[in-house]
Amino acid sequence: MLQSIPMSPDVLEVIKKVHELFKIKGVTLSVAESCTGGLISHYLTTLPGASAFFVAGITSYAESAKKDILGVSPDAILRHGVVSEEVAKEMAERVCLLAKTEFSISTTGNLGPDVLEEKEKGLVYIAASKAGKTVSRELRLKGGREENKEEAALFALRLLIEFAE
Repeated sequence: MLQSIPMSPDVLEVIKKVHELFKIKGVTLSVAESCTGGLISHYLTTLPGASAFFVAGITSYAESAKKDILGVSPDAILRHGVVSEEVAKEMAERVCLLAKTEFSISTTGNLGPDVLEEKEKGLVYIAASKAGKTVSRELRLKGGREENKEEAALFALRLLIEFAE
């Protein structure tokens, strides 16, 4: 039997806030995840009623998926690397277009344990997008791999709330 993933009260509170905000506004959401590996989509679908606003979640873990599925520019990846603000922004913008949603969020980063693209463990970029506007944040997380993943997912959802309010 599968055990459910333990969820902190902070995470549950943020998920509830996203549900309430998007249902009240009557807007839709899509997610493009790399380093969080689908955790944001998991969080969003933990509570009933997500289908009222959550349209799609794409986990584009490999560089090829970012290019071939999301349509992230190979030039952006070549110039900045997959762990970059530019790629996070493109991921958010592309998933918003592909899923035809009003809002989107994305994550890309290095959760460790090794250096990736000469970028240290814990460096994560998150982005939120809506028609004509995209914002991003750089995170420098200090925990272990799983802790960093959870923290990045939570930061992304908080950015979404701030951006959508």
